[in-house]
Amino acid sequence: MLCDDWRPTAPIENIRLRAELLAKTRQFFAARDVLEVETPLLSVATVSDPHLQSFVTRYNGPGLPPDTPLYLQTSPEAAMKRLLAAGSSSIYQICKAFRDGEYGARHNPEFTMLEWYRVGFDHFTLMDEVEALVKMLLDLDCEFERVSYQVIFERYLGLDPHRASLDDLMRCANDSGVFTDLNEIEIGRDGWLDLLMSHLIEPHLGLAAPLFIYDYPASQAVLAKVRPGEVALAERFELYVTGVELANGYHELCDGDEFSRRFERDTLQRKKDEGFVPRINRRLNTALEAGLPESAGVALGFDRLLMLAAGCDSINGVVNFTVANA
Repeated sequence: MLCDDWRPTAPIENIRLRAELLAKTRQFFAARDVLEVETPLLSVATVSDPHLQSFVTRYNGPGLPPDTPLYLQTSPEAAMKRLLAAGSSSIYQICKAFRDGEYGARHNPEFTMLEWYRVGFDHFTLMDEVEALVKMLLDLDCEFERVSYQVIFERYLGLDPHRASLDDLMRCANDSGVFTDLNEIEIGRDGWLDLLMSHLIEPHLGLAAPLFIYDYPASQAVLAKVRPGEVALAERFELYVTGVELANGYHELCDGDEFSRRFERDTLQRKKDEGFVPRINRRLNTALEAGLPESAGVALGFDRLLMLAAGCDSINGVVNFTVANA
Protein backbone atom coordinates (compact mmCIF):
# COMPACT_ATOMS: atom_id res chain seq x y z
CA MET A 1 0.00 0.00 0.00
CA LEU A 2 1.31 3.44 -0.95
CA CYS A 3 1.79 6.13 1.71
CA ASP A 4 0.76 9.74 1.20
CA ASP A 5 3.09 11.14 3.89
CA TRP A 6 6.44 10.39 2.26
CA ARG A 7 7.40 14.02 1.69
CA PRO A 8 9.50 15.96 4.24
CA THR A 9 7.58 18.08 6.71
CA ALA A 10 10.03 20.98 6.20
CA PRO A 11 9.84 23.01 2.98
CA ILE A 12 12.94 22.97 0.80
CA GLU A 13 13.79 26.59 1.67
CA ASN A 14 14.06 25.63 5.36
CA ILE A 15 16.20 22.62 4.52
CA ARG A 16 18.56 25.05 2.76
CA LEU A 17 18.37 27.41 5.75
CA ARG A 18 19.46 24.59 8.06
CA ALA A 19 22.52 23.94 5.90
CA GLU A 20 23.35 27.66 5.86
CA LEU A 21 23.11 28.04 9.65
CA LEU A 22 25.13 24.88 10.26
CA ALA A 23 27.91 26.25 8.05
CA LYS A 24 27.82 29.60 9.88
CA THR A 25 27.95 27.83 13.23
CA ARG A 26 31.07 25.90 12.23
CA GLN A 27 32.68 29.11 10.98
CA PHE A 28 31.87 30.82 14.31
CA PHE A 29 33.67 28.17 16.35
CA ALA A 30 36.56 27.80 13.92
CA ALA A 31 37.26 31.52 14.30
CA ARG A 32 37.45 31.00 18.08
CA ASP A 33 39.68 27.92 17.85
CA VAL A 34 37.02 25.65 19.38
CA LEU A 35 37.50 22.05 18.24
CA GLU A 36 34.61 20.13 16.65
CA VAL A 37 34.25 16.61 18.09
CA GLU A 38 32.02 13.54 17.76
CA THR A 39 30.97 11.22 20.57
CA PRO A 40 28.82 8.04 20.67
CA LEU A 41 25.05 8.19 20.56
CA LEU A 42 24.87 4.80 22.32
CA SER A 43 26.22 4.23 25.83
CA VAL A 44 25.93 1.66 28.61
CA ALA A 45 25.10 4.57 30.98
CA THR A 46 22.40 7.20 30.76
CA VAL A 47 21.49 10.49 32.35
CA SER A 48 20.36 10.46 35.98
CA ASP A 49 18.15 13.57 35.70
CA PRO A 50 14.63 12.44 36.71
CA HIS A 51 13.08 14.83 34.17
CA LEU A 52 14.68 13.14 31.15
CA GLN A 53 13.65 9.76 29.75
CA SER A 54 16.03 7.71 27.59
CA PHE A 55 15.41 5.28 24.76
CA VAL A 56 16.97 1.88 25.41
CA THR A 57 18.01 -0.83 22.98
CA ARG A 58 20.01 -4.05 23.44
CA TYR A 59 23.28 -5.28 21.98
CA ASN A 60 24.30 -8.88 21.34
CA GLY A 61 27.77 -9.25 19.94
CA PRO A 62 31.46 -9.18 20.78
CA GLY A 63 32.91 -6.66 23.18
CA LEU A 64 30.05 -6.57 25.70
CA PRO A 65 28.11 -9.14 27.77
CA PRO A 66 25.09 -10.69 26.01
CA ASP A 67 21.90 -8.66 25.98
CA THR A 68 23.61 -5.48 27.21
CA PRO A 69 21.23 -2.48 27.45
CA LEU A 70 22.48 0.55 25.50
CA TYR A 71 20.92 3.99 25.84
CA LEU A 72 20.48 6.61 23.14
CA GLN A 73 21.97 9.72 24.66
CA THR A 74 19.77 12.61 25.80
CA SER A 75 22.80 14.85 25.18
CA PRO A 76 26.52 14.38 24.50
CA GLU A 77 27.41 15.92 27.88
CA ALA A 78 29.01 12.92 29.59
CA ALA A 79 31.26 11.93 26.69
CA MET A 80 32.30 15.51 26.01
CA LYS A 81 33.31 15.98 29.64
CA ARG A 82 35.48 12.88 29.36
CA LEU A 83 37.22 14.56 26.42
CA LEU A 84 37.69 17.73 28.48
CA ALA A 85 39.25 15.72 31.31
CA ALA A 86 41.58 14.08 28.76
CA GLY A 87 42.91 17.49 27.70
CA SER A 88 40.86 18.34 24.60
CA SER A 89 40.58 22.03 25.56
CA SER A 90 37.46 23.89 24.32
CA ILE A 91 35.16 21.73 22.17
CA TYR A 92 31.78 21.76 20.44
CA GLN A 93 29.49 19.21 18.82
CA ILE A 94 26.45 19.26 16.53
CA CYS A 95 24.65 15.96 16.96
CA LYS A 96 21.39 14.10 17.31
CA ALA A 97 19.96 13.64 20.80
CA PHE A 98 17.01 11.52 21.91
CA ARG A 99 14.37 11.93 24.62
CA ASP A 100 11.48 9.56 25.03
CA GLY A 101 7.97 10.93 25.38
CA GLU A 102 8.76 14.43 24.06
CA TYR A 103 6.64 15.40 21.05
CA GLY A 104 4.85 18.61 20.19
CA ALA A 105 5.26 22.03 18.60
CA ARG A 106 8.72 22.46 20.17
CA HIS A 107 9.69 18.83 20.73
CA ASN A 108 10.56 15.79 18.66
CA PRO A 109 11.99 12.66 20.34
CA GLU A 110 14.96 12.85 17.94
CA PHE A 111 16.39 16.34 17.60
CA THR A 112 19.53 18.29 16.74
CA MET A 113 21.59 19.71 19.59
CA LEU A 114 24.51 22.11 19.57
CA GLU A 115 26.60 21.66 22.71
CA TRP A 116 29.89 23.30 23.58
CA TYR A 117 32.34 23.68 26.47
CA ARG A 118 34.74 26.56 27.03
CA VAL A 119 37.74 26.00 29.26
CA GLY A 120 38.39 28.92 31.61
CA PHE A 121 34.87 30.38 31.23
CA ASP A 122 32.25 30.82 33.93
CA HIS A 123 28.53 30.97 33.15
CA PHE A 124 28.56 34.76 32.71
CA THR A 125 31.41 34.66 30.18
CA LEU A 126 29.65 31.86 28.32
CA MET A 127 26.47 33.95 28.15
CA ASP A 128 28.50 36.53 26.19
CA GLU A 129 29.46 33.88 23.62
CA VAL A 130 25.95 32.44 23.39
CA GLU A 131 24.66 35.95 22.75
CA ALA A 132 27.23 36.51 19.99
CA LEU A 133 26.32 33.24 18.24
CA VAL A 134 22.55 33.72 18.46
CA LYS A 135 22.80 37.33 17.29
CA MET A 136 24.78 36.19 14.25
CA LEU A 137 22.53 33.24 13.35
CA LEU A 138 19.24 35.12 13.85
CA ASP A 139 20.57 38.42 12.46
CA LEU A 140 19.61 40.34 15.62
CA ASP A 141 20.69 43.87 16.45
CA CYS A 142 19.74 44.26 20.10
CA GLU A 143 21.19 43.76 23.55
CA PHE A 144 20.10 40.62 25.39
CA GLU A 145 18.57 41.16 28.83
CA ARG A 146 19.97 39.34 31.89
CA VAL A 147 17.80 38.78 34.96
CA SER A 148 18.27 36.48 37.95
CA TYR A 149 15.82 33.68 38.70
CA GLN A 150 14.81 35.52 41.87
CA VAL A 151 14.08 38.79 40.09
CA ILE A 152 12.02 37.10 37.36
CA PHE A 153 9.74 35.48 39.98
CA GLU A 154 9.40 38.76 41.83
CA ARG A 155 8.64 40.59 38.58
CA TYR A 156 5.82 38.33 37.41
CA LEU A 157 4.51 36.63 40.55
CA GLY A 158 5.61 38.84 43.48
CA LEU A 159 7.37 35.84 45.06
CA ASP A 160 10.90 35.26 46.27
CA PRO A 161 11.47 31.74 44.91
CA HIS A 162 14.29 31.04 47.36
CA ARG A 163 12.34 31.92 50.51
CA ALA A 164 8.69 31.31 49.62
CA SER A 165 7.13 28.37 51.46
CA LEU A 166 5.53 25.42 49.70
CA ASP A 167 2.15 26.81 50.77
CA ASP A 168 3.04 30.17 49.18
CA LEU A 169 3.84 28.46 45.88
CA MET A 170 0.68 26.37 45.93
CA ARG A 171 -1.42 29.41 46.80
CA CYS A 172 0.07 31.38 43.92
CA ALA A 173 -0.74 28.54 41.53
CA ASN A 174 -4.30 28.25 42.85
CA ASP A 175 -4.87 32.00 42.66
CA SER A 176 -3.66 32.16 39.05
CA GLY A 177 -6.76 30.45 37.68
CA VAL A 178 -4.59 28.48 35.25
CA PHE A 179 -4.50 25.24 37.21
CA THR A 180 -7.19 22.86 38.48
CA ASP A 181 -7.12 19.97 40.97
CA LEU A 182 -3.76 21.14 42.31
CA ASN A 183 -4.32 19.65 45.73
CA GLU A 184 -3.95 16.22 44.14
CA ILE A 185 -0.45 16.94 42.81
CA GLU A 186 2.59 15.77 44.81
CA ILE A 187 5.58 17.23 43.02
CA GLY A 188 7.64 18.84 45.77
CA ARG A 189 8.90 22.39 46.00
CA ASP A 190 10.97 22.37 42.81
CA GLY A 191 8.05 20.85 40.95
CA TRP A 192 5.86 23.77 41.97
CA LEU A 193 8.55 26.26 40.97
CA ASP A 194 8.80 24.56 37.55
CA LEU A 195 5.02 24.63 37.18
CA LEU A 196 4.84 28.34 37.96
CA MET A 197 7.77 29.07 35.65
CA SER A 198 6.44 27.11 32.67
CA HIS A 199 2.82 28.26 32.86
CA LEU A 200 2.90 31.77 34.31
CA ILE A 201 6.35 33.19 33.51
CA GLU A 202 7.83 31.57 30.38
CA PRO A 203 5.17 32.88 27.96
CA HIS A 204 6.34 36.44 28.77
CA LEU A 205 10.08 35.83 28.39
CA GLY A 206 12.22 37.19 25.60
CA LEU A 207 9.40 38.99 23.79
CA ALA A 208 10.98 42.45 23.63
CA ALA A 209 14.56 41.13 23.49
CA PRO A 210 16.22 37.75 24.14
CA LEU A 211 16.52 37.10 27.87
CA PHE A 212 19.00 35.16 29.99
CA ILE A 213 17.81 33.91 33.38
CA TYR A 214 20.67 32.98 35.70
CA ASP A 215 21.47 31.83 39.25
CA TYR A 216 18.85 29.13 39.83
CA PRO A 217 18.01 27.50 43.17
CA ALA A 218 20.78 25.16 44.37
CA SER A 219 18.24 22.30 44.31
CA GLN A 220 18.06 22.75 40.51
CA ALA A 221 21.82 22.69 39.93
CA VAL A 222 21.84 19.38 37.99
CA LEU A 223 25.58 19.32 37.09
CA ALA A 224 26.33 23.01 37.68
CA LYS A 225 28.51 24.46 40.43
CA VAL A 226 26.70 25.74 43.49
CA ARG A 227 27.81 29.11 44.89
CA PRO A 228 27.50 29.22 48.69
CA GLY A 229 26.02 32.21 50.48
CA GLU A 230 23.01 33.24 52.55
CA VAL A 231 21.07 31.60 49.71
CA ALA A 232 23.06 28.95 47.81
CA LEU A 233 22.70 29.41 44.05
CA ALA A 234 23.28 27.14 41.07
CA GLU A 235 25.60 28.79 38.56
CA ARG A 236 23.52 28.04 35.50
CA PHE A 237 21.45 29.98 32.95
CA GLU A 238 18.72 29.56 30.39
CA LEU A 239 18.11 31.67 27.28
CA TYR A 240 14.61 32.59 26.09
CA VAL A 241 13.74 34.13 22.74
CA THR A 242 10.09 35.12 22.07
CA GLY A 243 8.91 32.73 24.78
CA VAL A 244 11.00 29.82 23.47
CA GLU A 245 13.58 28.21 25.78
CA LEU A 246 16.60 28.00 23.48
CA ALA A 247 19.66 27.13 25.59
CA ASN A 248 20.66 25.82 29.00
CA GLY A 249 24.17 26.39 30.35
CA TYR A 250 26.27 25.64 33.45
CA HIS A 251 29.43 26.71 35.19
CA GLU A 252 30.45 23.07 35.29
CA LEU A 253 30.70 20.89 38.37
CA CYS A 254 34.24 19.49 38.61
CA ASP A 255 33.94 17.53 41.88
CA GLY A 256 33.64 13.73 41.45
CA ASP A 257 32.39 13.21 45.01
CA GLU A 258 29.66 15.81 44.56
CA PHE A 259 28.72 14.20 41.24
CA SER A 260 28.18 10.89 43.09
CA ARG A 261 26.03 12.59 45.72
CA ARG A 262 23.83 14.22 43.09
CA PHE A 263 23.53 10.95 41.19
CA GLU A 264 22.35 9.22 44.37
CA ARG A 265 19.80 11.99 44.97
CA ASP A 266 18.47 11.68 41.41
CA THR A 267 18.40 7.89 41.70
CA LEU A 268 16.23 8.05 44.81
CA GLN A 269 13.82 10.40 43.03
CA ARG A 270 13.67 8.16 39.94
CA LYS A 271 13.04 5.10 42.07
CA LYS A 272 10.20 6.90 43.83
CA ASP A 273 8.67 8.21 40.59
CA GLU A 274 9.06 5.32 38.16
CA GLY A 275 11.08 2.48 39.67
CA PHE A 276 13.85 2.83 37.06
CA VAL A 277 17.35 3.17 38.52
CA PRO A 278 20.07 4.03 35.96
CA ARG A 279 23.58 2.73 36.52
CA ILE A 280 26.05 5.41 37.55
CA ASN A 281 28.24 6.67 34.73
CA ARG A 282 31.49 5.45 36.27
CA ARG A 283 33.62 6.59 33.34
CA LEU A 284 32.32 10.13 33.75
CA ASN A 285 32.79 9.92 37.51
CA THR A 286 36.39 8.75 37.03
CA ALA A 287 37.01 11.54 34.51
CA LEU A 288 35.81 14.10 37.06
CA GLU A 289 38.10 12.57 39.67
CA ALA A 290 41.01 12.74 37.20
CA GLY A 291 40.34 16.44 36.85
CA LEU A 292 37.82 18.33 34.75
CA PRO A 293 39.24 21.76 33.91
CA GLU A 294 37.42 24.85 35.12
CA SER A 295 34.89 25.39 32.36
CA ALA A 296 31.38 26.31 31.35
CA GLY A 297 29.13 24.44 28.95
CA VAL A 298 25.84 24.98 27.17
CA ALA A 299 23.33 22.97 25.14
CA LEU A 300 21.32 24.80 22.49
CA GLY A 301 18.32 23.34 20.67
CA PHE A 302 19.27 23.79 17.02
CA ASP A 303 15.81 22.90 15.68
CA ARG A 304 14.27 25.57 17.90
CA LEU A 305 16.80 28.10 16.68
CA LEU A 306 15.82 27.20 13.10
CA MET A 307 12.16 27.71 14.04
CA LEU A 308 12.99 31.25 15.11
CA ALA A 309 15.12 31.93 12.03
CA ALA A 310 12.42 30.63 9.67
CA GLY A 311 9.50 32.21 11.53
CA CYS A 312 7.83 28.83 12.13
CA ASP A 313 5.38 28.05 14.94
CA SER A 314 6.39 24.37 15.06
CA ILE A 315 9.57 22.38 14.57
CA ASN A 316 7.63 20.40 11.94
CA GLY A 317 8.54 23.28 9.65
CA VAL A 318 12.29 22.78 10.09
CA VAL A 319 12.71 19.03 10.74
CA ASN A 320 12.85 17.02 7.53
CA PHE A 321 11.01 14.02 8.95
CA THR A 322 9.38 14.05 12.40
CA VAL A 323 8.76 10.89 14.39
CA ALA A 324 5.24 10.80 12.94
CA ASN A 325 6.51 10.30 9.37
CA ALA A 326 10.11 9.08 9.83
